[in-house]
Amino acid sequence: MSVQTDLDTGGHCLMYRFAGEPHVPALFYWRYSNGMQNRHVPPTGNPFHTEVLSMKAPETLRFENDRLILIDQTKLPGELTEMVCNTVEETHDAIRRLVVRGAPAIGIAAAYGVCLTSRGENQSSPTAADYIQSIDYLATSRPTAVNLFWALDRMRDVIQSASPDGLKGALIAEAKRIHDDDRKMCHAIGANGAPLIADYRSVLTHCNAGGLATSTWGTALAPIYHLHQTGRAPNVYADETRPLLQGGRLTAWELSQAGVDVTVITDSMSGSLMRMGMIQAVIVGADRITAAGDVANKIGTYSVAVLAKHHGLPFYVAAPTNTFDLQIDSGDDIPIEQRSRDEVAAPHGIVVVPEAANVLNPAFDVTPAELVTAIITERGVIERPTKESVMEHFSDERGA
Repeated sequence: MSVQTDLDTGGHCLMYRFAGEPHVPALFYWRYSNGMQNRHVPPTGNPFHTEVLSMKAPETLRFENDRLILIDQTKLPGELTEMVCNTVEETHDAIRRLVVRGAPAIGIAAAYGVCLTSRGENQSSPTAADYIQSIDYLATSRPTAVNLFWALDRMRDVIQSASPDGLKGALIAEAKRIHDDDRKMCHAIGANGAPLIADYRSVLTHCNAGGLATSTWGTALAPIYHLHQTGRAPNVYADETRPLLQGGRLTAWELSQAGVDVTVITDSMSGSLMRMGMIQAVIVGADRITAAGDVANKIGTYSVAVLAKHHGLPFYVAAPTNTFDLQIDSGDDIPIEQRSRDEVAAPHGIVVVPEAANVLNPAFDVTPAELVTAIITERGVIERPTKESVMEHFSDERGA
């Protein structure tokens, strides 16, 4: 296996290419030290610092030396590539282009992005107004994932309470707390959800709600990783998830990295597999959940939920409490992002739809609460979600 590196012309992106390999080998974690030219050199002479990690794929994102470093998920599984964001604008672009994606990861990235605010002319450091402007700009990157706005509101609160002299330090500290909180929530979701799927031989998941969508284990994949620690993980069917194939590219990549048995299927196969008894349960993530338990998730989730209901299979949603939007009751009020025509009509630059044909490309759909068996959060499990049970869940949280 040969390894090549490239730096883009702007010096922002360190790329790992594995010549002749269809994907990155399992359980290897590449990092580089301060500055892209200063690499650790282990005794083997390998120009990369490599570690074999149990149950851990590369970090989805990290903040080092005033730089936000992201795995470029648009390149997986063919290349393990890191994009380095040095500005608010680069962070906004990375979120919009899905370099970083998944509701929790978007929120974390945006929080760190605020810390990259540049100072104005004739200023020694950014002002509170500069940071607020960055928050407002980052909020325009993607409209559906409520975690984005939750994280930015936390950063806004810091700006209102911190002293001007210590503002940047306070913002970085808050972003790190958001990151750390997500790690804890992912593991708690794993522990709470594991008993629900422990007796199933196989489960279906849609899109990617794993470590690549969060800080660590993810949401929908967290119970699977929890069970995998003791060798009890079910076999996983991953919908390829058109049009951007997050299931085929990302879920299959990270599960295979961890040694979990994963099989990719086309989006149209799940009903047939359910009918044949090959799928026993469904578990997905969420980008926004209403006060009544309606769930916005990647387009195609609603169809899977309807199929699960028809075949009498449990349909679980895993998400942290910061994915809930308690200001709205109905999923019809969730803003649904409409993405570009080319994602459907010309994937990877290959035209597959005639120019004269129209294209619809909503990024998400809404699954009504009545199709949801349970919602798994870091606080516990909401069985058969209704407005009353959701509000009780949050009432318990406030009283904890």
